[in-house]
Amino acid sequence: MVAPHQIASYGKGRIDKSTKIVSAAEAVATICPGDTVAFSGFVGIGTPEAVICALEKRFLETGEPSNLTLVFAAAPGNGKDKGLNRLAHDGLVKRLIGGHFKLVPKLAQLAVSGKCEAYNLPLGIISHLFREIAGGKPGLISKVGLRTFIDPRIDGGKINSKTIENLVKLTEINGKEWLFYKTFPIHVAILRGTTADPSGNVTMEKEALTLDNLNIATAAKNSGGIVIAQVERIAAAGSLNPRDIKIPGHLVDWVVVAEPEHHMQTYATPYNGAFSGELRAPPDSAASMELNERKIIARRGALELRMGDVVNLGIGVPEGVAAVATEEGIIDKITLTTESGTIGGTPQSGLDFGAAKNSESIIDQNQMFDLIDGGGLDIAVLGFAQVDAQANVNVSRFGDVLAGAGGFINISQNTRRLVFCGTFTKDLRTEIRDGKLVILQEGQAKFIEKVEQITFSGEYARETHQTVLIVTERCVFSLTPDGLELIEVAPGIDIERDIVAHMNFSPIIREPREMAAEIFTDGPMNLDQLLLERLLSERLEFDAERSTRPPAMG
Repeated sequence: MVAPHQIASYGKGRIDKSTKIVSAAEAVATICPGDTVAFSGFVGIGTPEAVICALEKRFLETGEPSNLTLVFAAAPGNGKDKGLNRLAHDGLVKRLIGGHFKLVPKLAQLAVSGKCEAYNLPLGIISHLFREIAGGKPGLISKVGLRTFIDPRIDGGKINSKTIENLVKLTEINGKEWLFYKTFPIHVAILRGTTADPSGNVTMEKEALTLDNLNIATAAKNSGGIVIAQVERIAAAGSLNPRDIKIPGHLVDWVVVAEPEHHMQTYATPYNGAFSGELRAPPDSAASMELNERKIIARRGALELRMGDVVNLGIGVPEGVAAVATEEGIIDKITLTTESGTIGGTPQSGLDFGAAKNSESIIDQNQMFDLIDGGGLDIAVLGFAQVDAQANVNVSRFGDVLAGAGGFINISQNTRRLVFCGTFTKDLRTEIRDGKLVILQEGQAKFIEKVEQITFSGEYARETHQTVLIVTERCVFSLTPDGLELIEVAPGIDIERDIVAHMNFSPIIREPREMAAEIFTDGPMNLDQLLLERLLSERLEFDAERSTRPPAMG
């Protein structure tokens, strides 16, 4: 083992290379004040908890390293005190560059209070920035973020007034608007895998995701930095299959073997072989959801599915679409994906979010965002918290509460058919009586005059001719060239009393039809038959701009 005094900063050129296997304390001793540190992790998946703990301990005991810039894509945290929440100390953090903040509320509080500089960039942009940094590029050009709070004409992704530097620039190419995201050097990469050998080769066979580990490691090394890899075990030299190695040894400076409690597969599950592909678990039982407002919304959202669709489901209410698809026997007729990199299988929720049970494949996160940004999703079902008269949607910030955009902007801007799902008001109570919806108690308005932050631009969606629906338990709106139009109303609902009276703007009302009666009754809707009986022309979609016709199955 290398003695602590033998381990020195990479910047001082005194690293002892006699072994790469060191303690977590020894590894973090090489992090210098002012460093930019990038972390792997999607909730608890791939989050290097042991190394983060050691970094916090060093700072609390010595005050070093200070003034760090922390970079993360998908909120490595549990919403309380694990993951990067451990590093939310005054003096430790100078700057935050993050994609999602809901599960790192302690860092979010530092950001909104102005105690550090802070940026919220789209999750997919950060994932792709790692690749651009690795390749020595000056930045990333993307349309993702146009007309949202990421656009420099609005906030430029800045969270507070202390944040001055512009990381996002508006540019024009061939007469079209684009955003240019500036790259920056990464001095330290802190990553996680499963097995390492003495040379530092790292595999990920028990991890639920591969994330952006290779790109982050390459970005750090090509920036002249160091790479710390947390694993759960060490293999003999030369014993690892080269095809299994996800991070080559020449990119890894230090290997830290973690205790089991700091190397759980997710924050909720110590290990499930069906998450990592070691085995296939028996199919989930098709337990029916309770017939309430959440199931009504999920059922109406599921009616938008088509045979062979490649689908992304957001967290919260949209997760119910997967449950309805299972109950209706159509789960095998669509392909569910997560932005974290899983394709097929059943996406998980809660602190297992990001993993999928029995997935067909698991690709790197940046590759998944290539698929998303390029229009590879057929439909996305996402949540909403606020909607305004311009059909802008906010899911990212509410006063001093910073949730962050996550992958929402990438997904919502680039998916052909988009369904926003949520209750019409916040904290309402309803019940179903004789196939009709009854409002027992109204909640706080969610359809307001102006959203607090633009996470989805209705104006941009109209320009790009997206198909956009907003589905609630009592009605459905469609985005038209003229604005939001009320197109469906639940049985038992009065338009003026139950809809217009609880909106801070007036929607377009022409001839709304009644929502399908099957949505409000117990028992299956026979959605499997609906998908099979749809005309072939309804299963095909022609994109005139791209001259493409996505294939349909069945």
